[in-house]
Amino acid sequence: MARGYLVLEDGSVFEGELFGNERGTEGEVVFSTGMDGYQESLTDPSFRGQILIFTYPLVGNYGVSDDFFQSETVHTRGLVVREYCKNPSPMYGGHCIDEFLKKYDVPGISGIDTREIVRKISSLGTIKGAIVTEGTDIESTIRHLKEMPAPSKGNLVGEVVEGGIARYDNGKELTVGLIDCGTKSGIVRDLCSRFNVVRFPYDTPADVIIESGVKGVLISNGPGDPMHPAIMSTTVKTASDLAGELPLYGICFGSQILALAFGGNTYKMKFGHHGCNQPVKYEGRVFITSQNHEFAVDAHSLEGTGLVADQINVNDGSVEGVRHTDLPIFTTQYHPEASPGPLDTTFLFDKFGKMVKEGRL
Repeated sequence: MARGYLVLEDGSVFEGELFGNERGTEGEVVFSTGMDGYQESLTDPSFRGQILIFTYPLVGNYGVSDDFFQSETVHTRGLVVREYCKNPSPMYGGHCIDEFLKKYDVPGISGIDTREIVRKISSLGTIKGAIVTEGTDIESTIRHLKEMPAPSKGNLVGEVVEGGIARYDNGKELTVGLIDCGTKSGIVRDLCSRFNVVRFPYDTPADVIIESGVKGVLISNGPGDPMHPAIMSTTVKTASDLAGELPLYGICFGSQILALAFGGNTYKMKFGHHGCNQPVKYEGRVFITSQNHEFAVDAHSLEGTGLVADQINVNDGSVEGVRHTDLPIFTTQYHPEASPGPLDTTFLFDKFGKMVKEGRL
């Protein structure tokens, strides 16, 4: 197996063994704290532009399955693990993660002390990095990493959202809209189990959504900076125009979009939340949630917007959800559909349905 290196912009170099597609790659290096769900994470569009580190030391000991895809492809630019399983359990199909990454042209590197890198990211914040092959000029790579813009500076939503309007007629009483900013399949699944769904690309104007006849709209998760000009001029404007016209629910990126639509602000977190064990305090209870985001809503910016933060992360106090004081609008920064993770908050899809039916929270 070929040798390779994980190179970070601070000059750190970690030697390991390449697997998957044995080529170089670069991106923002982030870590996920989940013990499982590697396939769901790799195919989650919210990881676009990132090199993913799993804190759990053994990855791939159960097989890849068609049931776990969150999109049609792998969106991470690379994968870093302590060890990967070369002979996975036949459970779920038994396909090896090495074969999986090769199929989708994604490089991985194993034999890395992932604990050391996680401590570094926890101290320095999200850092740019590269997986490189043996013989690559390391010093030149470090200089390049320092100079290159972070992938989140680009319109990553535009990279992951393709196609036009799609309709899912499930024989349900209500029809709702889904603004696709890079939605996970789990969100589509949970919506379709309750509603007929019309899926709109992220840059669809509000009048098109209203004229479709949907009775409420969910704004999905997605990658990158919600304050990117291409998002502010499309999705944020659409959300602002829909407010007061239809009940709205935002998940993850969608939560940030709605905060911006009402005049709030967002900020890039030090190292984000990635994993399926984040505690959130909501209505007097603590729920364990699945999360994947680098940006968050600035609580102080909500003053005077009509939005209030009513859900808070127990670990760091960051905003995990907002609601409007007068309009039928609420959000969650976390993923109630999980995939992977706990299903503690799937009831929020029913809350959305109740809000759509009654026209109020």
